[in-house]
Amino acid sequence: MEEERIGLFIDYENLAIGSREDLGIEFDFKPVTDALAERGRVVVRRAYADWTYFEKDRRMLTDNQVELIEIPQRRGMVRKNAADIKMAVDAIELAFERDYVTMFVICTGDSDFTPLVHKLRELNRRVIGVGLKASTSALLPPACDEFLFYENLAGVDVPARKPKKERPKAEKPAAAAAAVNESPESVIVPTLAGLIRAGDGDVRASSLKRALLRKDPTFTETDYGFRAFGELMRHLESKGIVELDNENSQGDPIVRFPSKGRGEETGFGLLQKAVSDLGKGGAPVALSGLKNELRKRDAGFSEKKLGYSGFLQFVKAAAAGGYVDLIWSDEVDDYVLSAP
Repeated sequence: MEEERIGLFIDYENLAIGSREDLGIEFDFKPVTDALAERGRVVVRRAYADWTYFEKDRRMLTDNQVELIEIPQRRGMVRKNAADIKMAVDAIELAFERDYVTMFVICTGDSDFTPLVHKLRELNRRVIGVGLKASTSALLPPACDEFLFYENLAGVDVPARKPKKERPKAEKPAAAAAAVNESPESVIVPTLAGLIRAGDGDVRASSLKRALLRKDPTFTETDYGFRAFGELMRHLESKGIVELDNENSQGDPIVRFPSKGRGEETGFGLLQKAVSDLGKGGAPVALSGLKNELRKRDAGFSEKKLGYSGFLQFVKAAAAGGYVDLIWSDEVDDYVLSAP
């Protein structure tokens, strides 16, 4: 596989001020370079700011071979977007003049760069964003192929401190939209099921990770407490949710569902009990409204967590397993279920 060549563009004011005000630490460039070293070779490094405000940061950036692009603030004039415009123009120019640059890394949380990200992707470039959770617009991460939150990078040590009163924002921070409120299997199982349905061949762990990032560019296994995606996969295998085939895998195992099921027996049992209770005396139970009944009995029920694309598919699987009987009724114009 050919090595990615990366063009790095940094909205330095956005990161430096955000790091200081939101995290209480000075911005350190090394965690960013370490994260990018794992993804390819950085051939262009540029940072944009009025450097008279960041004298202490000049040495740190030049030591990391970053080209400093000066955007001076003229007296009596407001040039708020000058750095943004220059950075966007330079990125597009590089995309046209250096076709060997295959990946662009845009370090900012500003939603003004969303059109730039869209244009770079139109030009068949992969785009990674880097920003801080508290100051990243909710519009920017979904536009990227992958989005890294600075405070999640290895080497960033955020001190514990009392939460600050939030600055007023016109937009909801991305961190609120990206909050992890669900288990990893609730995200991975539907994605794996979709890949299996859509493809003819085996699903590799790397393909699964890419699909997860296409669905949610902020996805990272570290949010669930795992150091690597392979570690997360082994955890799910130990729970009987997936199976990993490491034969001839070269570090990229085939991921499939267990041949003995993936925990759907509990869901099938819940469905069978609901149908038996609602259809006392042998009366059939209409499919409509049945999902809400299951959720009343188990608030966490979701057929998608079990790998099914819809409730009807889940019910048909239960019928195939002998948990319920399922037929179409012209009388009620709906599927009806009954206990076997």
